[in-house]
Amino acid sequence: MNITNLFATAGMTFFEEMWYQICKVLVSPLFGIFLVLVLGYLLGRIKIKGISLGSAGVFIMAIVVGIVTTFIKEPLNTALLEAFGAKADGSALLSFSWGASTFSIVKNIGLALFVTSVGLIAGPKFFRNFKSKAVAYIVIGVVVILTGTIVCIMVAWLDPNVDAATATGLLMGSLTSTPGFSAAQNVFEDQATTVAAANGAAYPFGVIGVVLFVQLLPRLLRADIAKERELLVAQGAPKGGDIDEGGQEKTDKKLFTFDKFGLCVFAITVALGLLGGAISFKFSESIVFNLTSTGGCLLVGLLFGHFGKVGKVSLQVPDNTLKVLRELGLVLFLMGSGFEGGLKFLELVSSTPIVFLYGVLMTLIPMIVGFIIAKFMFKLCLLNNLGSITGGMTSTPALGSLIAVAETEDVASAYAATYPISLILLVFMPQLINVLGV
Repeated sequence: MNITNLFATAGMTFFEEMWYQICKVLVSPLFGIFLVLVLGYLLGRIKIKGISLGSAGVFIMAIVVGIVTTFIKEPLNTALLEAFGAKADGSALLSFSWGASTFSIVKNIGLALFVTSVGLIAGPKFFRNFKSKAVAYIVIGVVVILTGTIVCIMVAWLDPNVDAATATGLLMGSLTSTPGFSAAQNVFEDQATTVAAANGAAYPFGVIGVVLFVQLLPRLLRADIAKERELLVAQGAPKGGDIDEGGQEKTDKKLFTFDKFGLCVFAITVALGLLGGAISFKFSESIVFNLTSTGGCLLVGLLFGHFGKVGKVSLQVPDNTLKVLRELGLVLFLMGSGFEGGLKFLELVSSTPIVFLYGVLMTLIPMIVGFIIAKFMFKLCLLNNLGSITGGMTSTPALGSLIAVAETEDVASAYAATYPISLILLVFMPQLINVLGV
């Protein structure tokens, strides 16, 4: 017997089989996921005048891959069919399977990992910080969303080529709001595809714009980050409690722990967060509000982080575990979002290029107005200010970037305080725009 036959599929030589197996890996979604991660991190490491994309490089790379996929999928599948033939049922033996459904799952897993980690990290200080700055966070959240909505309405009024559905989709993409996007599709049900295309056109800058804002502004203001960290602690410093020198809650060694890495507690937090986020409140046929998986996981994480235990059972997760899961979650979320955005990006921009500019305005103007209000009206320090802006913009990737700039997770408290306010308002904005008859 020829030894190569031991390694080859019937009808294939040894080398044909090896090529088939290599192609099978190359077209699999698992390979695509890790390839985007590698290329994205390499892109994120590139620095221009000290500024780099960091983890957001994964988002940019995912957009590129999403766009490329739309052009190569059909001819590539044709080539694979010709090269390897079909199964008995007539379907291709190999097909290119980098699809939106796979990356959507990756996005949802990443989102759950990231926001749960943020909640557990911020929990020990969040409620004390929120109590002292509650009015500021509420006002900033309201100002950011209302400013974006005003820009959205003005765009629809001034440009006859942009209807209410398109403008609303642009707003939700600019503020990277999945719940708002869902609400917009419900309100403009007959134009759901238009809303989706507009959301995809504005989404890329909605992510990158806020990420660059939190990186560039401290440099433009020549801020001393070490001093700003001290001010951040002073404005939200926890009083009382069992805190160690690193600012972390001390672990009671007498408490029962499920595992040393805290993965069981983390999984419980995610599961309860998903259940809590699914609870819906129906205000009308077109307005249905729920916290979504983002808000649910964030809220349960904050509560678990705050209380730290239930009876004799520890709810704490080691800091090192949380940091790894936070970074992993962030890049997975960015990858999934970028791939989906890339698929839709060209749909609207190619036919109406100016909508991209409108999306830029809906991202930048609310941030600038919110920053001015936070700085001059509420006297928030820079990092507290930027944390509240990322929450007001509902920008999960920007929070990850801000944590890297500030070198402290304490900025997550401001994000977590402002985020729910903006989330709730965004769900109602499509209905408001529709009622105004824009």
